[in-house]
Amino acid sequence: MPALGGTTRAVLSAHLGNVECAESSDVASGAHFVEIQQLPEETLPFLLPSRFCESDRFSQMAASIVMGQAPGYDQCSAIVNYIRQTIRYTPGSGMDIVSATEVNQRSDAVCRDLAHLGIACCRALSIPARMVVGYLEDLQPMDLHAWFEAYVGGRWYTFDPTRDHLQGGRVAIAYGRDAADVAIYTQFGDPAELLAMNVTVQRMEPPV
Repeated sequence: MPALGGTTRAVLSAHLGNVECAESSDVASGAHFVEIQQLPEETLPFLLPSRFCESDRFSQMAASIVMGQAPGYDQCSAIVNYIRQTIRYTPGSGMDIVSATEVNQRSDAVCRDLAHLGIACCRALSIPARMVVGYLEDLQPMDLHAWFEAYVGGRWYTFDPTRDHLQGGRVAIAYGRDAADVAIYTQFGDPAELLAMNVTVQRMEPPV
């Protein structure tokens, strides 16, 4: 489950039921870079290039973006700021899954694509990064959402290039190396046509 910060909690209601979560994600400016030999074994797969996150192609770009930043959380924040400043978040604009390399050549993208680019840049700096899909409170238009987490300071932290803050409850549904690991569905045989999808998330009063 995603890390919960502070003491404030929200209860969100989605089709999967009621979920208690933090009202905002933790921010940890200055959280240190974790040396590879000190990383937990389960984080190691998230250091490697993957199908949609070709981190081996982003070493120079990532180093340029984070120049002057303290290793760790501050580097991840610089990457997110770069993405937000250079690529416009445009919900509903990406029917095809594209890789970080392809996203980097575009002027607009969906949340999934922006997460791919953030993950690739973090991994290029030897920071484990993974994709998360789930629900975000107050997302407009409401839909499944994608963001990424990076392992710094001894734990996973949330980063979201689509937002200028980390307020709002998040309900994580799946974690993976990239979108190939966390697809809405995996299809075999004849193609199926998606006719409609309706997602609603609302805050509920916490239990007394």
